[in-house]
Amino acid sequence: MRIGLVSQWYPPEPIFIPGELARALSERGHEVRVLTSFPNYPGGQLYPSWQQRWRDTTTTGNLTVRRVPHRPSHGSSATGRMISYLSFAATSTLAALRYLAHVDVLYVYHPPATTFAPAAVLRRLNRIPVLLHVQDVWPESVTASGLAPTGTAGRFLTTALNATMRRLYRDASAIAVIAPSMQQLLVERGAEPDRVRTVLNWTDETLFRPVRPTPQARAAIGYRGRCTVMFAGNMGQFQHLETAIRAAAAIEDRMDLVLVGSGVDQENARRLAATLGASNVRFLDRRPPNQMAELYAAADCQLVCLRDLPALRATVPSKLQAALACGSPVVVSAAGDVARLVEAAGAGLTCPPEDWPALADRFTRIAAWSPAQRVAAGARARRFYQKRMALHVGVDQIEDMLTKIAKQEVGT
Repeated sequence: MRIGLVSQWYPPEPIFIPGELARALSERGHEVRVLTSFPNYPGGQLYPSWQQRWRDTTTTGNLTVRRVPHRPSHGSSATGRMISYLSFAATSTLAALRYLAHVDVLYVYHPPATTFAPAAVLRRLNRIPVLLHVQDVWPESVTASGLAPTGTAGRFLTTALNATMRRLYRDASAIAVIAPSMQQLLVERGAEPDRVRTVLNWTDETLFRPVRPTPQARAAIGYRGRCTVMFAGNMGQFQHLETAIRAAAAIEDRMDLVLVGSGVDQENARRLAATLGASNVRFLDRRPPNQMAELYAAADCQLVCLRDLPALRATVPSKLQAALACGSPVVVSAAGDVARLVEAAGAGLTCPPEDWPALADRFTRIAAWSPAQRVAAGARARRFYQKRMALHVGVDQIEDMLTKIAKQEVGT
């Protein structure tokens, strides 16, 4: 097949799903054309040595990547982000009119929803079928992020986004979602049930894999010979790290909590830890992806922490796949699919979200595990990842969906 792939973010940015998918499909013999922007995520600044220009195309075997200019922004300004999204929608649509005009099928990575713009145009002009791969549920991911306006403006934005998403769900030939509850939610919002399929995300398997802990990694996280729980990733409002910090502070003498990453809520988290006098809570700034497997191995388990929001019950954060791929036990402070997956895998412990006493109890239990119990839980985590979430499993499912909608369009 000739496959067009549209994603605002793409490697070398740390958004590996579209990049791994494009590479894997091209290696399977498909001609893949990627349409994306110039790398700037997550900082919102153009990467060093890159220069935006209109015609930037590279080809490797069956894989061609074209980048189009846009206005980079990924800060705390809602206006800045919207300008970034809309500018890519405009430039990618203009480029797609010729660059993707003759593909057999289109794959669109969402978010943001504006990435669907070139696909919508080609769907109407050239009758090209479209697979929408939904990673976040809009409008909740926007309105609950702390960036959206409140009051009348906020209600108007919610109404507009709801209408937009319903239109996208109707226009897509097929929809892949990352969690079972998300599938149900999209059907409730207008998607045709037989068009929606759950495809669990994979992780970057070149980076996240089982490794042995090294003295350097142990030193980096401040390991001091007792149970160490690590949270790695974005420190935003959805993660509600207050729950984890209060839980760790309550059992200061039994475990350590290491928070690795950055985000809009990082300073609030630091202040809370200082206010509580939680000497067992440590912060590490964002580390390069190629260091993360060693950091995971240096800790005893990983933490997934989310707020108690309906949309978040229907999502699976990428840090779960990374932890399971590394063979790490997991503690989950969240509701919905992420908790159910960990329970099904037998890979760790779960508790309700935003309930720090319950999380403190789970930390206490994990700290009491023997080394053999931790090794066994880690092995179950790894087996579950390989069976349900591995790259080849996800690519098989996406390829099958693309093939089916391409054949259906030919037959109409």
